[in-house]
Amino acid sequence: MTRAITLISENFADWETALINATGRSFYGFDCRYAAPQGAPVTSMGGLRVTPDLGLENLDLDDVDLLMVCGGTIWQSRQAPDISDLLQAARERNIVLAGICDGTRVLAQAGVLDHVRHTSNSAQNLLAVNYRGAAHYQDVPYAVANQRVITAPGSAPVSFMAEILRTLGICDENLTAYIGMHAAEHSKAV
Repeated sequence: MTRAITLISENFADWETALINATGRSFYGFDCRYAAPQGAPVTSMGGLRVTPDLGLENLDLDDVDLLMVCGGTIWQSRQAPDISDLLQAARERNIVLAGICDGTRVLAQAGVLDHVRHTSNSAQNLLAVNYRGAAHYQDVPYAVANQRVITAPGSAPVSFMAEILRTLGICDENLTAYIGMHAAEHSKAV
């Protein structure tokens, strides 16, 4: 069973990791859990109040296959928790790491994006942090996967989900159907 942890914080962007958690849990039997600073309840940008399963400080990487950083407004503030050591340790253990929207800033700050192809909301979004991976930035509107690291702009939760599943070795007819179902929305100009 794939053990997935989503790191959430106050004002997290609730839609960004919803598809991967729902698809992973419902279709592929993932054990999906959520971690926040001190395990304290947080409220999403959409007003969803969540009591996480554990605190960031209590996360045991021996029990993690996939570690995701959900975007949110906190990552551009002084209230952002410093999780660089946690992300570096996960990278050293070859745990699949994923960041979406401002979650990519956290990966960049931790040095995870220094040597892998990646994307974000924009190149400028990453330049605001201690970041040495600009040469590997891909200016694309969809998720990028490279060396077990997946990044995406906040507007790309479907490709984020798909690239995470592919990185975990899951690429079946269910995934193809699910991607097609979500992509159908974009087949007609709005």
